[in-house]
Amino acid sequence: MTFELIDEMERLGCPRILVVGDLVLDRYVWGDAERISQEAPVILLREDRQETRLGGAANVANMLRGLDADVTLAGVVGADSDGTLVAHELARAGVDCSALISDCDRPTTCKVRFMGRAQHRHPHQMLRVDREMRHPIRTEIAQQLLSAIRPRLHEFQAVLISDYAKGVCTAEVLRPLIDAARAAGIPIVVDPAAGGDYQLYRGATGVTPNRSETQKATGIDVRSIDAAFLAGQSLVEKFDLQMAFVTLDRDGIVLARQGGESIHVPTRIREVYDVTGAGDMVLAMFGLGMAAGIEPTKLCRLANVAGGLEVEQVGVVRISRKEILTDLLQGSRRLAGKVCSREELTRHISARRKAGQKVVLTNGCFDLLHIGHVSYLQEAAREGDCLIVAINSDFSVRRLNKGPDRPIFDEGYRAQMLSGLESVDYVVIFDEDTPHALLKQLQPDVLVKGGTYRDDEIVGREVVLSYGGRVKALGVTPGVSTTEIIRRLRGAETEAISIPLPVPPERRAA
Repeated sequence: MTFELIDEMERLGCPRILVVGDLVLDRYVWGDAERISQEAPVILLREDRQETRLGGAANVANMLRGLDADVTLAGVVGADSDGTLVAHELARAGVDCSALISDCDRPTTCKVRFMGRAQHRHPHQMLRVDREMRHPIRTEIAQQLLSAIRPRLHEFQAVLISDYAKGVCTAEVLRPLIDAARAAGIPIVVDPAAGGDYQLYRGATGVTPNRSETQKATGIDVRSIDAAFLAGQSLVEKFDLQMAFVTLDRDGIVLARQGGESIHVPTRIREVYDVTGAGDMVLAMFGLGMAAGIEPTKLCRLANVAGGLEVEQVGVVRISRKEILTDLLQGSRRLAGKVCSREELTRHISARRKAGQKVVLTNGCFDLLHIGHVSYLQEAAREGDCLIVAINSDFSVRRLNKGPDRPIFDEGYRAQMLSGLESVDYVVIFDEDTPHALLKQLQPDVLVKGGTYRDDEIVGREVVLSYGGRVKALGVTPGVSTTEIIRRLRGAETEAISIPLPVPPERRAA
């Protein structure tokens, strides 16, 4: 499944997406929480910097830009300095703001978070102050918004509604928009307001409520996966939705579909630093995937990854396709192990290149894994971001005249031993006498070899140099070789093989 997700990420393209909803400006005040104030029993924050970020629908648009989508944002800001700042930051992010309406009767929604560090360690949110107006926008503003959207609706591959209950997502705006999108066959996905009226979203393609929002909308206590199945199906049936994506934080996502079986898509446990913006990131991933036609179950898996990466950050941070690809690659290693077929490895390397990583390859028999191998593989790994170890198959070892009783250990055993090393990312078995065909297929950035080789003696050198790669000999650990170890074992020698090791500092002092 991970390989399929990597393929889907590589086929996303650059879809055009419309985001409609409540724009928010997030302002952060950072500092050290040094002591208790003498004026009152409150923590005193010694400010050292301020930061502004996009929030709400503006953040969804920003997240989509981080995922390389072409984004238009429709919403309302106040005729104030914060509204000007939001528009400036959106334009700087590459978001089309032609459908952004300024309303002199309401302020731009602004949330100010005070972030305190105790003893200069990880910051935590101490207080949030909101400046906002929640009553619905005037009919005149709603009509301006629709006039900016409807003539262009056919330009978009998906529409996202980000409802933060700040007055933009009214029936006056959403009803004609959902009806028009549905008639045009354009997927429209809603991130509902907490405690919102789901009648507003009737007929949408899907909704993405979290656990608490789902419970408020359905009256079902969503503490278990089975309860999430029931609640998701209730949303689909009651509000004429094609699907409901019930997000369950550490438990992943439950997908309920009209006329279909509900599915639970689990996620892996992550270190959570801040949940701010995770819902926006998940909505952005759903919008991008729907615009690209990704099947809903796969889309849930990608949304799990995107949301998981977001909660590992402090504050709202854009997640890129490169980061998602990298996380998928790491996950595939955990799930499938390091030993790969050539086809699997080719797909992995393609994804790693798109993530900007440098690939290193080395090859050999590795019949008896010893300290010389371990040392040079550690050194090889430092030459790039990913180390492939290509090992000769059993037939290949015999053809190379290593001896009638070689290899001592079969290819499966050798591959598993190498995969146990932290420095090794992938192990692949090749049957040819030389690695030439494998090098032409994978085209590693660096070809390395341990042993008594010079650069110009490394087999496959000409292949790597032909496409602009680099070749490097890494030397040998003195006194240790597979041939020497086997010779000593055959001779039943009892003296231990000894090589000089670094002396620990405490022993040096003694």
